Amino acid sequence: QVELVESGGGLVQAGGSLRLSCAASGRTFTATAMGWFRQAPGKEREFVSGISGIAGNTRYADSVKGRFTISRDNARSTLYLQMNSLKPEDTAVYYCAAKKLFTAAAVGLSELWYDSWGQGTQVTVSS
Repeated sequence: QVELVESGGGLVQAGGSLRLSCAASGRTFTATAMGWFRQAPGKEREFVSGISGIAGNTRYADSVKGRFTISRDNARSTLYLQMNSLKPEDTAVYYCAAKKLFTAAAVGLSELWYDSWGQGTQVTVSS
């Protein structure tokens, strides 16, 4: 498994921006597919965005397309989620996820596809 530590959450007004980071352990980050999920109170955890290993293909949930950008810095073994034009409905705990040693171009949309999870970081967007 991969150890994942998220940071960058906080309280922001609607229309504002935040950048989440996820630091990964180990030496195989380049070959690890990564994703961001979120869970709002009373709701199931949902896919936000993902990025494949090697090729860096990306996928986004329809609700965040055009507002969020996922990226990775393989030299720093770090995953990012730039969140712009935030809305109150983006309020949730955001989780980083990893699927180790998966170099194909596919991006997993289901939480069952991933095998490591971070502890989560709270994002609160006020109206």
